[in-house]
Formats: sequence, structure tokens, C-alpha cells
Amino acid sequence: MRFLLKRLAHAAVLLIGVSVLSFLLLQMAPGDFFDAMKLDPQISPQTLAHLRAQFGLDQSLPVRYVRWLQSTLRGDCGYSFAYGTPVAPLLRVRARNTFLLAAASTLLAWLIALPLGLWNAVRAGRWDDRLCAGALSFSLAIPDVLLALAALLFAVKSGILPVGGMVGNNFDELGLGGKARDLVLHMALPVAVLAFGLVPTLARHVRSAIVETLGTPFVRAARAHGIGGARLLLRHVLPAAANPLLSLFGVTLATLLSMSLLVEVILSWPGLGPFFLEAIMARDVYVVIGTVLLSTLFLLAGTLIADVLLFAADPRIRRA
Repeated sequence: MRFLLKRLAHAAVLLIGVSVLSFLLLQMAPGDFFDAMKLDPQISPQTLAHLRAQFGLDQSLPVRYVRWLQSTLRGDCGYSFAYGTPVAPLLRVRARNTFLLAAASTLLAWLIALPLGLWNAVRAGRWDDRLCAGALSFSLAIPDVLLALAALLFAVKSGILPVGGMVGNNFDELGLGGKARDLVLHMALPVAVLAFGLVPTLARHVRSAIVETLGTPFVRAARAHGIGGARLLLRHVLPAAANPLLSLFGVTLATLLSMSLLVEVILSWPGLGPFFLEAIMARDVYVVIGTVLLSTLFLLAGTLIADVLLFAADPRIRRA
């Protein structure tokens, strides 16, 4: 419990720091949401002044931050200028979509990277391992934008997978099985792009951790006692190499978040990515701050889960 409380305290301090910096940078930027209205001759300066006062933009920076913080503690996370509603309900829907995409992509990436990394580690130094290492290095050099655009072009030209959106237009008319199939088909393209972007990094880390563990004395002793093959790898080597792989989970989530924001925009997935971009273009300040905080919260949650798994798996950490 003490370990968990310490991690939660660190997360709270980091969230406060991110909120302060985000608020300061956005509020100090020139212009605001209502500047575009100045170009409309039908809107008088008095109306603009009234709108700015209504949303608290005429007050000092510390007062605005305190008011936003109070709103966040109430669960509203500020007020969206563009949508005219509290930010939290808007974020909740987009966050659910992004989380669904991230969870499926992470699962698929690890399901591919773990056996691939194990196979490469067992074949370390041989021609097929070198060939696979070259292919992984080449795939690492492919930009995420190019990968997403190539997937989009493939889907448009082939017509195999739907492009854009989370579900089809007739989703409500489908049965349970049809709804699940429709959702999976719409998820397939962005999930494949995100997983393909993660697999090279994960596979290389898995290979490195397994190769290092295979050279330890206890593995040589196990082989001397006749233990080998899949039993040696799955029951002895993989648990011993788990620590760096569990630590990699938090880094994976950070990488996935940065990738998903871009992929969602290109492939029109209704998650945090397009929502964040629209808020920036509209200068909807509190939506931008809420999205940044939510992304930070996702990252902290992944790191916290990795820390808890390490704490449970390694007795040395519990004794520290």
C-alpha cells in the first residue's frame, strides 16, 4: 500500500505540473476563441465584451486557473466555447474510443512481438535472425504518417475495409453479432497501423532481454540438468526476463498515445486525436487542456500498472 500511495502521489504532482504549464502556455498565446468574431460586422464590441466576461476571459490568469481547477474538481474540466457544454462529457466519449483502439493495438502488438522476439533470440546470430533484424530496422524507419496514409490508400482502393468512423450508418439496425462485426471491421485498419508501428520496437526489446537471460549461469545450469526447448524458455527464461519487458509497458503506452493521435486524424477515428486538433484550430482552450491532461493520465496509468506488476513479480523491489 505504501508503494502504491507513493506512486499515486508522484502522479498527482505530475498532473498538477502539466495542468499549470498547459494552462499558462495556452492562456499566454495571442488571441482567443472570440477573436474570429471581430471580423463579423454584425457582432458589436459590446457583445464580444459580454461573451468574454461570461466565460471569465476578462479576469487575471491566476483567477482563471483557480476557476478552472474548481471546475475540474467538480468533474466538469472547464467549459467548451465551441460546444457550449462542460468539457468532461465530451472527453469521456472520445477517451473511450481512444482507449478501445489503444487496448486492441497493444494486445495485438504484444501477441506478435513476443513470439517473434523469442524466436529471434533462440536463432540469435544466424542468417534468419539477421534477416529479421534488418526487416525490423527498416520498418522502424517508416514514418507513422506514411504508414497511415498507405493503409488509407489500400482501404480506399481495395474496398475490403471501411474507411472513417467507428461504426457504419446502419449500426443501430444490426443484431449483436452484426454490431460486433461492424465495429471490428472499422477498428481493423487503425489497429493494424498502430500495432505495426509498435511491433519492431517491442520485438527488438524482447529479443535483447531473452538473449541476455540465455547467457546467465542459471540457464546454463538448467541446460546441464537436461531442461531445454519450450520448457526452458517459457518456465525459466521468460519469467527471468520479465522485468525489462514490464517496464517497457509504460513506454509502449506513451508511444501508442503519440501515434494514435496522428492515426486517428488520418483514418478519421472519432477519438481524442481529431477532437484535440479541432480544439487547437478553434482555440477552445479548456478542451485542449482537458485532452492534454487525459493523455497524461493514460500515460501515468500505464506506468503505474507496469510498476505494480514489477512490484508483484520481483521480490527485490518489495524489499527495497
